[in-house]
Amino acid sequence: MKKYKAILFDLDGTLANTCEGVYASVRYAAEKEGFPEADDALLKKFIGPPLHQTFRTEYGLSEEGVDRAVASFREFYGREGVYMCTPYEGMDKLLISLKSAGYKIGTATYKREDYAKALLKKKLPDVFDVIHGADPEGKLTKADIVEMVISELGADRAETVLIGDSFYDAEGAAAAGVDFIAVTYGFGFKTNADAAKYPTVGCCGSTGELAELFGI
Repeated sequence: MKKYKAILFDLDGTLANTCEGVYASVRYAAEKEGFPEADDALLKKFIGPPLHQTFRTEYGLSEEGVDRAVASFREFYGREGVYMCTPYEGMDKLLISLKSAGYKIGTATYKREDYAKALLKKKLPDVFDVIHGADPEGKLTKADIVEMVISELGADRAETVLIGDSFYDAEGAAAAGVDFIAVTYGFGFKTNADAAKYPTVGCCGSTGELAELFGI
């Protein structure tokens, strides 16, 4: 694999398993807004995509309804849900090793930026040079967020790679003009074949495989 200088990570399904907090927050919003109780299949659809988009498409809400649902979700998530997560096994060691090896490390996530910063500060080592996430209105695309991280890092696109678990990450990396490494331990891609539908420079099933890929 070619030598990179900057490594960008998605958060949900890549750095940490955040489903518990997201699911609890969706259930809270559904109850508060009077929606039918969300089953497991519906809950899983809230992992990865922009929050506004999922409430809009899955519940058929008006823009006003979407705004209310998102506000209810965030009422619980900001108070409790954001911390209901678990970093993937070996992630602490991987991040520290990458930092020690001299890589610039960033996070580009669809999670709202203030939530992402609070989660990472509490749950993972302090190795991130730049953290950017979604705006409160959910208007930024994944590519927009990746672009923001690249710009603030002062990174060269040709020497930057994004690591993520879903097609949102793959498409965001392509649109931003950076390479992409898929992981299959998260919420999106489950097999190498899933990831192979998109341009990648690698596909890993664990943090250990990521470490091997970067030679650390």
